[in-house]
Amino acid sequence: MKDIIVTDTIKYIGVDDHDIDLFESQYIVPNGVSYNSYVILDEKVAVMDTVDKRKTEEWMANLEAALDGRAVDYIVVSHMEPDHAASLQALAEKYPQAQIVGNAKTFNMIPQFFTFDLEGRQVVVKEGETLSLGVHTLQFFMAPMVHWPEVMVAYEQSEKILFSADGFGKFGALDAEEDWACEARRYYFNICGKYGVQVQALLKKAATLDIQMICPLHGPILKEDLGYYIGLYDTWSKYEPENEGILIAYASIHGNTAEAAKKLASILEEKGAPKVAVADLSRDDMAEAIEDAFRYDRLVLAAATYDGGIFPCMEDFLHHLKAKNYQKRKVAFMENGSWAPTAAKQMKAIVEGFKNMEVVEPVVTIKSTMKDDTVKAMEELADNLLA
Repeated sequence: MKDIIVTDTIKYIGVDDHDIDLFESQYIVPNGVSYNSYVILDEKVAVMDTVDKRKTEEWMANLEAALDGRAVDYIVVSHMEPDHAASLQALAEKYPQAQIVGNAKTFNMIPQFFTFDLEGRQVVVKEGETLSLGVHTLQFFMAPMVHWPEVMVAYEQSEKILFSADGFGKFGALDAEEDWACEARRYYFNICGKYGVQVQALLKKAATLDIQMICPLHGPILKEDLGYYIGLYDTWSKYEPENEGILIAYASIHGNTAEAAKKLASILEEKGAPKVAVADLSRDDMAEAIEDAFRYDRLVLAAATYDGGIFPCMEDFLHHLKAKNYQKRKVAFMENGSWAPTAAKQMKAIVEGFKNMEVVEPVVTIKSTMKDDTVKAMEELADNLLA
């Protein structure tokens, strides 16, 4: 177990997973992921969440070392997703006297995943209710759809710690040396991005608390500069751009649309664009493309026409954006087609379903390869994007 300090009486017992290939079977995690769990040692002992079944044995050993012979009195379940709750049955059976703490929705879900007997073991908590462990007191706040309906967070009143469930989490194991915001942003928009309204509701509750530390279920414990992290979550959950910049996301079959996308990037940079990011939707990490689309305030969609429709990876990208509630951006279109270019019209039809989007003209149409008139249209588009 890593030497990760929470406080003298609250111990970190989580584990890193470097063997996982895809988080939730879809997100690339080159530096793995952590499954965080904590134990509060007081007159009563409370375990704050469990871990994925991939790491049950290692986690149980961490818990036993921290307990040093003591028993568990309470098991707090803040989130039922299997990367956090899959070891619940193993823990409940090892400590049969332990009470399970959750809300009504938690206990509706537990029998869907597990077979252990809950009779006489349920402590059902509601909004604002507390649980005393002795010196420590946990106060519970419901956080539905951040990002499952049963999610709740717990505020420990004596040491002013927020156990934030999936909030303020990030991809990457705890031994990964990487920028917090980059992988936290990619995590947020791909995991919680759809639920900005619900995240805002949770932030309003958090604003009433004196929080000195945040203990998430993924990623590092946050102890300093909490205003920075909370500020980013406020921006992200309002769907506001974090930075000025332009993402050019392209879907190219034989490389001609890719060439045009890179030419536009060059034109924008020459005209003084503050930041231009380019994503090859056929090859680059889709989750990172989603992250950049939300990070910057302008988006260019460049796609080849394919079977009378949109080249599939672009269509997939747009459906991801729609699912994550993409909004409040400027968007421009480039299309390619050798005989009947229709991709821009169809991309527009999808984007028209997004909220508060401003289309920047002109639409740039390429017929097979770039020509002088194409570059002229791209120059005009670049000027309008930077206006």
